Amino acid sequence: MLIGIMSDSHDNVPLIKKAVDYFNDNKVDIVFHAGDIISPFCSSELSKLKSRFFAVFGNNDGERQMWYDKIKGWGEIFEDYYETTLEGQRILLMHEPRHLEELAQSRRYGVIIFGHTHKPEKRFIESTLVVNPGECGGWLTGKSTVATLKLPGKEVNIVELAK
Repeated sequence: MLIGIMSDSHDNVPLIKKAVDYFNDNKVDIVFHAGDIISPFCSSELSKLKSRFFAVFGNNDGERQMWYDKIKGWGEIFEDYYETTLEGQRILLMHEPRHLEELAQSRRYGVIIFGHTHKPEKRFIESTLVVNPGECGGWLTGKSTVATLKLPGKEVNIVELAK
């Protein structure tokens, strides 16, 4: 299974489109967005994904009721976190890396995906894979990045999208 991961797109519609195109071209099975999509008008590009879409709200996301309305039928969005099991791996999706070390050390999750820092990261804390795809929007670092995660092998690829 191939999972697309993005975060911190911050209304940058041209780069959201590039991320969607990248995920569609690579035939990902599911896309996780780790928050800070921002305005619901971004849903028009995200709805073009050819895979299932799950997101969590970030600290900058507004108009939450409108998000629930816009995403209905093609994706799901959650308040603080989302948990699921795929390919035998328990996955936690969240925005801010609150209690990241403790959550990873609990061994409750095989994979923890987060955003907020705008810095790409992939590392293991004991047996838990921790992934931050960096910022899709490219506003803070000048780089637009997303990631793919291949399960069950926990292979992560962080990709810089051309601006």
